[in-house]
Amino acid sequence: MILFFGPAGSGKSAQAQTLVDENGWKWLSIGQLLRDTPDEEIHEFQRKGALVPFEKVNEVLHEALEKNSTIEKLILDGYPRQINQAHWLADECRSLEIPIKLAINFDVNMEELLKRMELRGRDDDTPESINERLATYHKEIDPILNYFSETGVKAVHVNGVGTIEEIHDRVLSELSKCKLA
Repeated sequence: MILFFGPAGSGKSAQAQTLVDENGWKWLSIGQLLRDTPDEEIHEFQRKGALVPFEKVNEVLHEALEKNSTIEKLILDGYPRQINQAHWLADECRSLEIPIKLAINFDVNMEELLKRMELRGRDDDTPESINERLATYHKEIDPILNYFSETGVKAVHVNGVGTIEEIHDRVLSELSKCKLA
């Protein structure tokens, strides 16, 4: 399994979809899993704009990992977002015998993120809010990448600026280095 990290607008979902389409990978997006769950309690949190509790997210992810535990080419996108989730995921993957082989963080500068977010056209995508989200993202994700690196998972940074094809070539290069492509 590989883990995809990147702030909103980094293009990680586009890269995951490209790997699915061109290379037969299976993509698990935590956001999509939560949207698709039949658990009404989770949907209530989402309707209120509240974070779904850690335990509920883990229940949904446990089911998805268990269901896909025999798939070698698995991408997990959008999880973990906190260090305690990283510990949970590592334990869960060990118990399900799903090796985490690579963590890819898509690096995108503020200027590029602003351009991409502007295209989304959401009212809450102001330069100030994007800057705050980016600072929060790095505060949360950097310790997670360090944790995985310290536990033997290769953690790499991929330049997320360029065309989808250019970024995809960078991803494939990293996958090739780990004998995953």
